[in-house]
Amino acid sequence: MPRTVSFAFPPFTRTVKLLISINVAVYFLILLMGVARQGDGISAIYNTFALVPDSVVHWSLWQVVTYSFLHGGFFHILFNMLTLWMFGATLDSYWGRRQFLEFYFLSVIGAAVTTIVIAYIGHGILGLNPHTMTYGASGGIFGILIAFAWHFGEQEVFMFPLPLTMKAKYMVGILILIALAGAMSEKDGTAYVAHLGGALFGFLYLKFLPKRGLLFGLSESYFGVRNSYHRWKRRRAQRRFQVYMRKHQHDPKQYFDEYGNFRPPDDSDKKDGGKGGWVN
Repeated sequence: MPRTVSFAFPPFTRTVKLLISINVAVYFLILLMGVARQGDGISAIYNTFALVPDSVVHWSLWQVVTYSFLHGGFFHILFNMLTLWMFGATLDSYWGRRQFLEFYFLSVIGAAVTTIVIAYIGHGILGLNPHTMTYGASGGIFGILIAFAWHFGEQEVFMFPLPLTMKAKYMVGILILIALAGAMSEKDGTAYVAHLGGALFGFLYLKFLPKRGLLFGLSESYFGVRNSYHRWKRRRAQRRFQVYMRKHQHDPKQYFDEYGNFRPPDDSDKKDGGKGGWVN
């Protein structure tokens, strides 16, 4: 049976609240700087923290994340934050904070990488070049939409302000087609390539990475390698001790059982008549 989600507004989870708070705080900071006529300061913020492919390849690597906290206008941030709340809160509750943040920022970074690659190898295709500035959280938002359709694709979504509902998987499919058409048509200032990049990396995450997330898979691999190393060290120490015992004409079986564990002392070995076994 498909998973169901209430038609009521989802709660503000702590993670989603944090992301929205950062985005809104940055937006109002720039608004206040505009009111104070600090145009040079606003330009400096965008030049430093927005995504510019030429800057990234010259080691402004933070831009592949920070661009997602900048927005170009009221409706830009409004729709992004509403989508983050409506769909991201459900995924945050479903996955947990760690995996949700991992997925969101992987989609953000994937959108940035896609934009940079197209800017350099596309030779101006799709309106991108190494000096094109990109900003907004839409790459991460499209990743969230893909994940919502993946896990809750059969859920009916109310298409506000239209008086109709649609399954989540169809809604996301339509949005992807709109982004694809926008990327191939004349540019209107919307970073459709970043939208598609976020959706692509979100899909790759869901399709190929461990079910419980990349960091969980890496930690499992690390502990597996570490445990294998310790087991190898124990086996090596055991073999060296057995060689030592043979050289001194002792039978290692007197000290190790068939599983390689060290035997406790026998009562018969006690000279003072005390109890055998280990003393703790």
